[in-house]
Amino acid sequence: MEVEELRASRKRLVLAADADRRRIERDLHAGVQQQLVALAVNLQQAGALAGADPAGATRLLAELERDVQQLLDEAAQLAQRIYPPRLEAGLAATLRLAAVSAGIPVTVDVETGASYPPEVAETVYLCWVEVLAYAGAASRPAVSVRTENGWVSFQVVSPGARFDAGLEPLLDRAEALGGRLTIQTEADGVTHVSGSLPVAR
Repeated sequence: MEVEELRASRKRLVLAADADRRRIERDLHAGVQQQLVALAVNLQQAGALAGADPAGATRLLAELERDVQQLLDEAAQLAQRIYPPRLEAGLAATLRLAAVSAGIPVTVDVETGASYPPEVAETVYLCWVEVLAYAGAASRPAVSVRTENGWVSFQVVSPGARFDAGLEPLLDRAEALGGRLTIQTEADGVTHVSGSLPVAR
């Protein structure tokens, strides 16, 4: 029975990775690529207006500047979905930055000076990003991370956030790393995502 469960868990991890790659491809095509095409067209229009209508060209260039900034922000968010490079700057900073990008006020409580294995830090980060995706600005989610006796324990609390199968790959990820992840929603609507991962295996 354990062998069958292990195979099923590994299959879910593979399917989840495939699904993530398909979502990234769709976002690149429908988002970044389409916006780049629109920018190219608008740049041509700005060039055509430069001589005949300088004021119109100036307005169009101002719009292009805003569009470029939006595209840069979306590209940065997409890159973080693939891998959060800012984890090198520390887990606490990365968690706060994700909340700022989502525009949601949060509470982040991570041990000062603590260092975590990359796979552990990324698991915490992925859980946090998933919570932020479901949380509203009024929910004020909170995350805390602690290390004790060779284990990293973390908890994310978010009022009003309910999760579907989107968190299932993270359950399998935690299990594959030798830890566990649990999700519980109380009667008052507060959701608790709790995890425990070994520092080393």
